[in-house]
Amino acid sequence: MLINVERKTLESKMEVYIDDGPRNPQIKKEIQTPLAFFNHMIEQIAWRSELNIGIKTELDEYFLSHVICEDVGITLGKAFKELVENKLKEGAKAYGFAYATIDESLARAVVSFESRAYIDLNLENIEVPESTENIQSEDLIAFLEGFAQGAQATLHIDLLKGRPQNGHHHWESIFRAVGQALRDAIEIRPWRKDMSAGVAGKIEFKTEVTE
Repeated sequence: MLINVERKTLESKMEVYIDDGPRNPQIKKEIQTPLAFFNHMIEQIAWRSELNIGIKTELDEYFLSHVICEDVGITLGKAFKELVENKLKEGAKAYGFAYATIDESLARAVVSFESRAYIDLNLENIEVPESTENIQSEDLIAFLEGFAQGAQATLHIDLLKGRPQNGHHHWESIFRAVGQALRDAIEIRPWRKDMSAGVAGKIEFKTEVTE
């Protein structure tokens, strides 16, 4: 299954694809933003979710890392929303959780696709640096917030262990955990065919506007 999403604003144009086919050995080259460490983090999601992910970015006039991270997050989240909704027909769980580690860092992520955009990010237990590899922590947070918004998903993330100020490992454990939780969410349980993550089922709105 191949999902393509394009998001265009006056500030940026983001193109994202998700492919659940065989591993693309060149997947790293498909993640094309001007932020090297951010690309590395998206690669963690691709690797741990066992999906091929491609990203292309265009900015209008200004190079703003916050815009890149947030807009990529919204677009990638939308792509995952479409992927999950299509896989519900096969019996995808649409919810998942995971622990992930790299050396001394340990993170936990829980995700549920129930059309409820919410994120709770707990970094209070460990001293996370303001920037890592030339990217601000607040920009990586903006990506995660954008992802929850685009996916219309509930996302809880906790950094449980880590060495103070080792931002590289802090964020890598977090993004690994998110990827693994997404992998869990798209696992197929045949008896769950056409079911949803929550008992409320698919949410539908009817709107009428009169003048």
